[in-house]
Amino acid sequence: MRPQQPDLDVRAWNREAWDRQVDDPQNPWTRPVSPQVIAAARRGEWQVLLTENIPVPRHWFPPLEGRDVLCLGSGGGQQGPVLAAVGARVTVFDNSPRQLEQDRLVAEREGLSLRLVEGDMRDLSVFPDESFDLIFHPVSNVFCPEVRPVWKECYRVLRHGGYLLAGMMNPVHYIFDLYAADEGRLEVRHPIPYSDLTHLTEEELQAHLAKGLPLEFGHSLSDLLGGQCDAGFHIIGLYEDVMKDSPLAAYHPNYIATRALKP
Repeated sequence: MRPQQPDLDVRAWNREAWDRQVDDPQNPWTRPVSPQVIAAARRGEWQVLLTENIPVPRHWFPPLEGRDVLCLGSGGGQQGPVLAAVGARVTVFDNSPRQLEQDRLVAEREGLSLRLVEGDMRDLSVFPDESFDLIFHPVSNVFCPEVRPVWKECYRVLRHGGYLLAGMMNPVHYIFDLYAADEGRLEVRHPIPYSDLTHLTEEELQAHLAKGLPLEFGHSLSDLLGGQCDAGFHIIGLYEDVMKDSPLAAYHPNYIATRALKP
């Protein structure tokens, strides 16, 4: 592994990279939901995703009418507008201004009230202690170098008896050569925790940066699950999901989703 480049601001790079992703028609996480989806949510017919395919079980949610919900790292005009249409008071927090604009687009189109906040998920100091009843955090901490600060901040801003619903990448995904995986081959290459900045060769990293892609980080289970517990959460639910275009999906799930309680 190489030393991390000290002059690269990961948060700034990933903010700009995700702004560019909004223009990529192949990225499903930047497509705002349709008017039909919002109309159905207002009728009580709704579902949202923490991971790629499996909808979050409805019993994982408390009654949402009038509840304060933080959609963390969740811009893109998808989960936040749906939960607002159900009746929650929703704040969408994301590192990408253009992803937040997707939420604004849906809110203005559908007459929804959404609070939109740009920031780093490791620092939620804009919110007072115990501000929310539910935090909805889809797979986005793969773009954050450290995940334990995220769990600590989630615990602080969540009210007692509230829930953290979190999606994350199973670290087994990152032990493989990601370039070989793109060609359908599984070749063990990387130790965990993983970082694009230190595990890629200089040539690979420069090619990655030249494409303008977000930088990714594969966190350990000790940090993903143990970190929630160490922050004070009780993990009371878990399921796994696959990444459809990953060769790993034939053998092992790529994603983990957890439901955690702040007692």
